[in-house]
Amino acid sequence: MRASLELLVATRNKKKLKEIKEILSGLQLKITSLADYKDMPRIVEDGKTFAQNAIIKASTIAQFTKKLVLGEDSGLQVKALGNRPGVYSARYSGAGATDKKNNSKLLKELKNVPLKKRRARYQCSVALADAGGVIGVVMGQCDGIIGVSPKGHLGFGYDPLFVIEKYKKTFAELGPEIKHTMSHRYKALAKLSLLMERYLKRSRRVSS
Repeated sequence: MRASLELLVATRNKKKLKEIKEILSGLQLKITSLADYKDMPRIVEDGKTFAQNAIIKASTIAQFTKKLVLGEDSGLQVKALGNRPGVYSARYSGAGATDKKNNSKLLKELKNVPLKKRRARYQCSVALADAGGVIGVVMGQCDGIIGVSPKGHLGFGYDPLFVIEKYKKTFAELGPEIKHTMSHRYKALAKLSLLMERYLKRSRRVSS
């Protein structure tokens, strides 16, 4: 992979961007985000699935900038809640939603649900696009259980409640060294190299 190839991540979420950079640190990429550019178009995340929203993000910014763009959408699905909050994970608690408010709402809705029925999974979809259109979409998921109270101070989103059964600890307790070997985002981004190879091969054919 050629050095300093720019990959623009269609997000302003600093915590999410930090994770993506950490996971992709082995690739020779110059990773930028929407925060590095002015006058970016508004992204309307009205997809019904994580994959649809990832495509919307990647396509919208790629068409505007003519750059190689990564769109990512992820969230939590809780079986006892009919797979909610799903694509609404980031805004689960309504206007002015924060991680703390979202976690509080989740605990309230699961108040009378026993631990063995609090199964959940994190889902992640990643889309890669350029000015020519969508190059591909990859997905990843991670299974866990929703705990009865927040634990740990690492990570973000629902990490303080998302318990990995193997370790009997939340992602917020385990930290990035373990999370980045098994998370939904890691699994999706681990497949990104295949999309990048496809992109580079296509670029070589066009330029030759």
